[in-house]
Amino acid sequence: MLRKFFWDPVSRVAGDLAFYVKVDLSNRKVLDARSTAALFRGYEVILKGRDPIDAPMISSRACGVCGGVHSVTSVMAIEMAAGVTPPPLAIAMRNMAGAAEMMYDHPLHMFLLAGPDYSASIVSKTEPSLFQAAKNALAEHRDVHGFTKIVDIMEALNPLKGQLYLEAIQITRIAREMFSLMLGRYPHPSTLVVGGVSTTVLPNLFTDYLVRMTKLFDWAKRMALIWEDIINFWYKERPEYESVGKNPTGNIISGGIYDDSELAESGDLYKYEKANMWGERRLVTPGVIKNGQLVTTNLVDINLGIEEFVKYSYYEEWKERILETDPLGNKLSEYHPWNKMTIPKPGPLNWREKYTWDTAPRWRREVYETGGGPLARHWVTALAGKLPQNPYIKAGGGKLRITVPKGTSLPDIELEWKVPKVINALERNRARAYHVAYVIGVAMTNLLKALSYLREGKSKVWTRFEWLNEGVGVGFYEAGRGILTHHIIIRNKKIYNYQIITPSTWNASPRDPSDQPGPYELCAMSTPVLEEFKTADEFTGIDVLRSIRSFDPCMPCTVHMFTGRGVITRDVTTCSCSI
Repeated sequence: MLRKFFWDPVSRVAGDLAFYVKVDLSNRKVLDARSTAALFRGYEVILKGRDPIDAPMISSRACGVCGGVHSVTSVMAIEMAAGVTPPPLAIAMRNMAGAAEMMYDHPLHMFLLAGPDYSASIVSKTEPSLFQAAKNALAEHRDVHGFTKIVDIMEALNPLKGQLYLEAIQITRIAREMFSLMLGRYPHPSTLVVGGVSTTVLPNLFTDYLVRMTKLFDWAKRMALIWEDIINFWYKERPEYESVGKNPTGNIISGGIYDDSELAESGDLYKYEKANMWGERRLVTPGVIKNGQLVTTNLVDINLGIEEFVKYSYYEEWKERILETDPLGNKLSEYHPWNKMTIPKPGPLNWREKYTWDTAPRWRREVYETGGGPLARHWVTALAGKLPQNPYIKAGGGKLRITVPKGTSLPDIELEWKVPKVINALERNRARAYHVAYVIGVAMTNLLKALSYLREGKSKVWTRFEWLNEGVGVGFYEAGRGILTHHIIIRNKKIYNYQIITPSTWNASPRDPSDQPGPYELCAMSTPVLEEFKTADEFTGIDVLRSIRSFDPCMPCTVHMFTGRGVITRDVTTCSCSI
């Protein structure tokens, strides 16, 4: 009953994540876990020596799921290095595009990627007694979402043919159209430029955006309450499920997102020395949660605490120390991203030595996860209580109150999300289900600002600037799955060093020099084996897989193709969600 499993692939969005576990089936415990990123991520090598203007377009190709956020983060890093602030209307348009990207990303995860794990087709096989209970369980919010019993929701989650699965595909199309209206196309924006945007602002641009978003108002309400009912049912029938995907450290990190366009008037946005001010004015507050408690919301502090290690990764240690201090004179670690160099060194898989192409990001030498994105964003914002005033989202006291406007069939509804007592698989999914409603509030806030700027004649969308010979910058943003940073050093008007740390880099990280497991590994080892089986051969590992998938693993950002010799003449790698 002591078994070893090596799942490859794990993710339904791209197949570059493999996962090893050793399980004691008699005692229903996971004894060991290893997360393996299977291919090399080489964008830092590709960008070295190039013109900085190339970075947003090239780094966008890091992922076909979240190419928009990579472009925006790259542009922010360059704008900091070049000392340029975009006009207010451009900031509002970037925010509207970023909100639309989340409206695409989260339904994709909840109903196409993670949703099948909670569907009738899977639960009926792995937990038949739970499935039987679902047949008799009334859904609390059935008057809103229209599903009478929990089993009806499970049936609708069935892959390829379930109602919710099929609806989500159409929802993602609408959201991508909204993004394209603001930044030209999705996933790789064509009108996002350093200094602002190059989108032609026509009178119908924002009404076209609003017409599409209106179609999502009722969907967002239903999405939040469908998952509220699923999760509450799971806790009621399986209280021990609180430990599935549990993060025993309680550590979580967020970079914040959606800048206050009004700060663009003063030219203070993206200046490193002003980072604490403009960071805390974001519509999602940046911050670090340690053991469930808020430690900081200061972007400079967050930046200084980040380090990357490669002891168990297929890279060589770097020798050069590029920067001794940050632009404010604060001492930098030799492992800080501004000092890190990407030196690939392929080798065999060895659990005691090197076993992944992922690195091990840490904050102040401790393990932090990104909460799958929304959990960290909600948690920090709810505890910090620093959200700028707007009519759609209120934060404070460990709660978020989100008002979603009237749709085609449902009235306006106020949803409430509360900081959970534990970080686990179900709470990552719950936060993600509420986040579509949250970003509708973000989009509406910025849409109203954009229309106000037009009425006032503030139609400028780009700021002219002169390139500096040297510069240092960092872009702090959030991808769907969590904190995203791009660090750049410019010398002689060329990229001297460029480093990208994605959410999945944090979450899928291996052991570090202190032998601390990464978040996937930690959470898998905290997960009890709850599925129903009679023999070892019937064991599927569904609880471990739910644990990992709750992070919404998207490995294209973390790993890419490497060849030690020859030339790649044809590459057919793709994200299945984009076909």
